Amino acid sequence: MTITKFSELGLAEPIQRALTARNHLIPTPIQAQAIPELLVGRDMLGIAQTGTGKTAAFALPILQKLSRGQGKSAPHSPRALILAPTRELAVQIAEEFRAYGRNLHLRQTVIFGGVSQKPQVIALARGVDIVIATPGRLLDLMGQRQLKLDAVEFFVLDEADRMLDMGFVRDVRKIIQTMPKERQSLLFSATMPNEIARLSDELLNDPIRVEVTPQATPIERIEQSIYHVTAAGKGALLTSILDNPELARVIVFARTKHRADRVTELLAKRGHTAEAIHGNKSQNARQRALKRFRAGDARILVATDIAARGIDIDGVTHIINYELPNEPESYVHRIGRTARAGAGGAAFSFCDPGERPYLRDIEKLIKRRLTVIGEEPHYTAAEEAAAKPKNGGRGGPRPHHGAKAGGPKRVSKRPGRNARKRAQGHASASA
Repeated sequence: MTITKFSELGLAEPIQRALTARNHLIPTPIQAQAIPELLVGRDMLGIAQTGTGKTAAFALPILQKLSRGQGKSAPHSPRALILAPTRELAVQIAEEFRAYGRNLHLRQTVIFGGVSQKPQVIALARGVDIVIATPGRLLDLMGQRQLKLDAVEFFVLDEADRMLDMGFVRDVRKIIQTMPKERQSLLFSATMPNEIARLSDELLNDPIRVEVTPQATPIERIEQSIYHVTAAGKGALLTSILDNPELARVIVFARTKHRADRVTELLAKRGHTAEAIHGNKSQNARQRALKRFRAGDARILVATDIAARGIDIDGVTHIINYELPNEPESYVHRIGRTARAGAGGAAFSFCDPGERPYLRDIEKLIKRRLTVIGEEPHYTAAEEAAAKPKNGGRGGPRPHHGAKAGGPKRVSKRPGRNARKRAQGHASASA
């Protein structure tokens, strides 16, 4: 039977009311496939990216089963645990649980580092049904005996591949070892590297496998363009593009925290309202930046990949890759921040000689060539090798003419002028 409405999924009336209040009437493919299986107790392996509706796919069955179960929340012992790799994703998942469970008598708390642990400890002592957490702070509280996982009935590992990238897999295994063997477990990952495949084998018992792609892939709904520019010319190109008022709400991606700060400083000097978000920022600073960006008080958000993972903000009109990611899958995650909720979007990427190998990997993954703005230069293999970062791409290409990384303080006039011409030409064409 093809499921076309949430009312056909067997969800409880209080949850149906919460869905209606949010105008959620039609389930996404992952929700339609996963919810019936999870309601009967199956473990699940979900291959799903941001934008597929996976949070509701696991939140709704967990809320229903907790509300109908015999257990009650006890001090320091939650009944459901959701692990997320970043603070932002943990907060977002907590907001979804709160919205869907608004008519249920369940308690929850979100646990992450970078803030005082006191409110988290107080919430745990009172007793919560659901904990949404990042691994580091969770282990800290377990070590202080403020949290036990001996009563966990439902466990969700979200963004498992990002857990691997951030070095959390060992922590995840420690956490899993403290939970009861008899539980329902779910693992979600956008990709399935060998380490994550092994982890899923350890974690899941006869799981159903659900594999979905976003409702509209970036290739279908996002205009993707590439600018070939020297590393020193990127700053001038960026500010010229942003002079076009049609770029109403923009996320600019950099590879490193330092570069994100330098780009933000450059934009502020040129009169653009911009906020930076990355791992060195405190949780309060990150939340303030997101709040200003959502409210429109900051037109531009400059972010690193890890900090932006899981951020879901409607109305992002453009993505700009100031630096290409050295993992092609990250490109798909980046540009997926636009074209949300049925809207269109555009993604501009800057490519200097040392980033050409990254561009080839991206085009191979998405199975298409990006539209070139201006003329495509013909670099020799030696020129590309000379410009490529010596540290594997983490710090960005070596700037030309003695410029410091991250900001075009000594930009040669010719690259900057050419970059401005290309940007102005594109702005005219799109106006």
